[in-house]
Amino acid sequence: METNAPTTADAALLNSPRAQGAFGTAKSSIKVYGVLSVVALLAVIAVSSSGHMVNTFMWVRAVLLPGVAVLLYRMTGSASRGSRRAFERGRALTVIMPIAIIGVDLLPGVCPPWYAVTQVVCMLPVIRVAFITRGSALRAAFPQGR
Repeated sequence: METNAPTTADAALLNSPRAQGAFGTAKSSIKVYGVLSVVALLAVIAVSSSGHMVNTFMWVRAVLLPGVAVLLYRMTGSASRGSRRAFERGRALTVIMPIAIIGVDLLPGVCPPWYAVTQVVCMLPVIRVAFITRGSALRAAFPQGR
């Protein structure tokens, strides 16, 4: 039976100041992403209420992404307490999300340029987390091979 609980050796690496510092920075970055996502939602609301065109795609994404920030923050919290599964999921999401979001925004006609720029700015903290989760401190806390 597989468990998410870290072994004694892994726990020492997980609780090291470097690893916990990396998790702290990742959590802060995700909070920034959450705030930026809410600002993007407010921008969509403001543009819509001023009578300008806001398509369904923009509404759906603007509503969903703040929720994703909450989920990503919770996953990072679980990972900081030793959940390998949460760490691997968060690590994957922080790579996939920016590629998918920015890639879709680059398709002609999907959204206006101002919205695409807003989404790129929202993804910058997520990209930072992608690099943090691939750093030496967290690679040591969650070694490969299991």
